[in-house]
Amino acid sequence: MDKEFVRFLSKNTSLPDELLNIIVENTVIKNFKKGTLLLKEGDWATECYLILKGCIRSYIIKDGEEKTIEFYTEEQSVSPPSFGKKIPSDIYLECIEDTIVSSGTPEYEAEMFEKYPELESACRIMTEEMATSYQSSFTDYKLFSAEERYLKLQKERPELIQRVPQYQLASYLGIQPESLSRIRKRITKK
Repeated sequence: MDKEFVRFLSKNTSLPDELLNIIVENTVIKNFKKGTLLLKEGDWATECYLILKGCIRSYIIKDGEEKTIEFYTEEQSVSPPSFGKKIPSDIYLECIEDTIVSSGTPEYEAEMFEKYPELESACRIMTEEMATSYQSSFTDYKLFSAEERYLKLQKERPELIQRVPQYQLASYLGIQPESLSRIRKRITKK
């Protein structure tokens, strides 16, 4: 997994090889089985993750029903909104596949940023890119119909359609599973 982690860092930052090696040597790699809950509503988010292999779903429970917020796959970071804030989480994080992550804590991040300011700068840039992506996703959700959202997902993240249970995918799109089935049938007929 070290190679995957270095590849991700090299692709997304311009850090010197020496610093990349230090980061890899100090990185905690964790393996989780499918179905593992990494975070529950009400718990404190003490870790953030970079997914090296697998898929994590974030969701909330509203009126007894799970509402999927996001799916995170390889080379995506998962930083719960309450991470490092010592406040209860309002989301759940669940591995929907066997998952391997690089794990970090607020203390570890602070220590590394203090020692290596260029790492903090690189992480800030990656965070800004991630925020831009989420803003675009939020805008699409507000402006697009369910079918348009599905078509965009099919174009931009086709692997999710194969990897994620239909009811979770429907929840992510903001529709019922039956509606997703109808959308798929309409698209297939075109």
